[in-house]
Amino acid sequence: MNQRARIAMSDDDVAAFLESSRKLQLATINPDGTPHLVTMFYGLDAGRIAFWTYAKAQKARNLARDPRVSCLIETGDDYDQLRGVLVYGKAEPIADPDGVMAIGMMVARRMTPGVPDELLSPYVEQTGRKRVAYVVERTKVVSWDHRRLT
Repeated sequence: MNQRARIAMSDDDVAAFLESSRKLQLATINPDGTPHLVTMFYGLDAGRIAFWTYAKAQKARNLARDPRVSCLIETGDDYDQLRGVLVYGKAEPIADPDGVMAIGMMVARRMTPGVPDELLSPYVEQTGRKRVAYVVERTKVVSWDHRRLT
């Protein structure tokens, strides 16, 4: 077995890793073809990465033009502890306001673990008026868990 195969996570491990994490690095494509990379809190919608952003944000403008994204979720400081998942896909916009609010609540819960929904809802409703939401449809997943090397 090659080293790449040894460190790859199973589908269940990938799902658990995505569930246990809160932030990702989101890459979209700028008009000139360069990557636009930002850190985002995210939620999970039936196992799919979901996020929201202000409609006028650069990433939203990029996604309106080209929906391709890369999402990197990683952890670990030392080489033998590095773990990560890289999701390639297309960001599908969520058009209906209820869907935007639902994703906003998913994200807000990850941002503020343990805060009751009744305290999060006013924030989500207020800021959600200017936001758009997306769900990432995966085209490829790459994963690694360097703890498997020892």
